[in-house]
Amino acid sequence: MTSERPLYVSSFCTDLGWIALVASEAAVEQIVFAHPSRAAALAALSPAVDARETEDHPWRGLVERLREYAAGRRVLFGDVPLALDHLTPFRRRVVKHCRAIAYGKTRSYGELAALAGHAHAARAVGSTMATNRFPIIVPCHRVINADGSIGQFGAPGGSQTKRRMLELEQRAGRGSSRPAGAGRFSLSAR
Repeated sequence: MTSERPLYVSSFCTDLGWIALVASEAAVEQIVFAHPSRAAALAALSPAVDARETEDHPWRGLVERLREYAAGRRVLFGDVPLALDHLTPFRRRVVKHCRAIAYGKTRSYGELAALAGHAHAARAVGSTMATNRFPIIVPCHRVINADGSIGQFGAPGGSQTKRRMLELEQRAGRGSSRPAGAGRFSLSAR
């Protein structure tokens, strides 16, 4: 994370556990979630972050959107600017295509690799997802194994948290006016 920009830190409780959000005036720098306490969420932030919170920050609207998402409401985050300067061009393309995975849908690591221009780079996509600084906003939980199984997840709770998020989106998607279908993920795929 770049220390040249003043950073705002906010932590808050949601239905998906405690979230900590770090952002500059221009972009989100990091998000951590699914923690059991404020202290745990703040401790999970990059060591480069000065974890002092501020009440006055420009990201209050995003905090409310993250709360709504965690409560099971259909919220989209494609408009949220992200600090991607730490990523290689390939990883930026992976992030771009991951962000384009529709709410309630899934893609395999291999499909995401192909979309990013390297069809045989599924492991590199997995590495990109494993180091994702922006979970929920870059919906790495929507990336699954080629056989339809859920795969791993780095947030607290691991694959159970990933499954919970996918189920939350499937339930919310059923109540929307969008076409039915939740991608290839199946609740029975374990």
